[in-house]
Amino acid sequence: MIERYTLPEMGDLWTDSYKFQTWLQVEIAVCEAQAQLGYIPSEAVAEIKAKANFDTSRILEIEAEVRHDVIAFLTNVNEYVGDAGRYIHLGMTSSDVLDTALALQMVASLDLILRRLEDLIAAIRQRAGEHRYTVMIGRSHGIHAEPITFGFKLAGWLAEVLRNQERLQIVRKNIAVGKISGAVGTYANIEPRVEALACEFLGLRPDAASTQVVSRDIHAEYVQQLALLAASIERFAVEIRNLQKTDVLEVEEYFSKGQKGSSAMPHKRNPIRSERLTGMARMVRSYAVAAVENVALWHERDISHSSVERVMLPDACILTHFMIVEITELVKNLLVYPDNMARNMNCYGGVVFSQRVMLTLVEKGVRREEAYKIVQENAHTAWNKLDGNFHDLISQDARVKERLSFEEIEACFNPQHHLQHLDEVYQRLGI
Repeated sequence: MIERYTLPEMGDLWTDSYKFQTWLQVEIAVCEAQAQLGYIPSEAVAEIKAKANFDTSRILEIEAEVRHDVIAFLTNVNEYVGDAGRYIHLGMTSSDVLDTALALQMVASLDLILRRLEDLIAAIRQRAGEHRYTVMIGRSHGIHAEPITFGFKLAGWLAEVLRNQERLQIVRKNIAVGKISGAVGTYANIEPRVEALACEFLGLRPDAASTQVVSRDIHAEYVQQLALLAASIERFAVEIRNLQKTDVLEVEEYFSKGQKGSSAMPHKRNPIRSERLTGMARMVRSYAVAAVENVALWHERDISHSSVERVMLPDACILTHFMIVEITELVKNLLVYPDNMARNMNCYGGVVFSQRVMLTLVEKGVRREEAYKIVQENAHTAWNKLDGNFHDLISQDARVKERLSFEEIEACFNPQHHLQHLDEVYQRLGI
């Protein structure tokens, strides 16, 4: 019997039963359109709607014999409907059902993804506000650069997720396309008006110019946008992994009571969820290549795309959905260590404030090349010693003391200078 899904989960949307349900939706929508235009009796449509049903196991049993999924489906539906079933699939080809129903599955899947994305946006915005003023070191090439805040880092994540949300909202509109145009898309045995009405009933729009199939550039765009979202999540996960390193330990995945990190080493607290997300992103990204390769079909259609999509679309949707859930929970429960952030930022005696010292010297009349040389000498001396202290070296350098007062030197080491414009970024993002 047909299963009815009111609030489906992602896995539900890609079951055989749900797929056949969407096929039936398409067939009934076309029957209703045909009746509205006077091509088939309205009484027959009423009978079809009252009786139409299917049994997944029976369809698979018939398919094992006939080797054609749509014929097996129609045969089983007509076992329920009886004589009125002769009006089902009138003037249609299999891809009219397959591609239009697939659009329904893709739209429903993307709606779930967009719903989960709202949760992620809320979680990142919350944590960004919480750590708006939590000062840490910014890094480039993996090396200490200049001060930022952890909230600012999260603001960058938020901006990226919002861009992904916008792209997915656009692609949702682009994939909501159906086709009821017959064997090679010429409407030889069914009118464009039927297609227009049926698609309207289903919440879709007709493909502007289909062949026997909807062109696969539409599906490729869909998978590429999922891959881009997965890549963003991977970026966040890699950042967490790097910040959780033992010698950094500025953030850490939540470690629950009773959790164990290693069968051999009791001390281990590993970033397993972030590592899992990194691996899953590779899978989603690989499907983007397959989706693009599906675009080039022979003439008006072959089925080289079909076998790919049976694996690619469910996997890409389910993986992406799961990744959003995982990263949302990870962000919500992320452990943040401001004391470690302050310690790391000030190692080697505040060497990360070198640019401020250099620019202040330039403002006092020192040539830039000379100022750079003075600051670099002191910075590298501090960097190469375990107890190196850039602040003390600069404060004691006669070339610096000649130009800068004690107060001016101290001002160079105030991290607030680097944070003075961040409120503007937060305001842009509503943090």
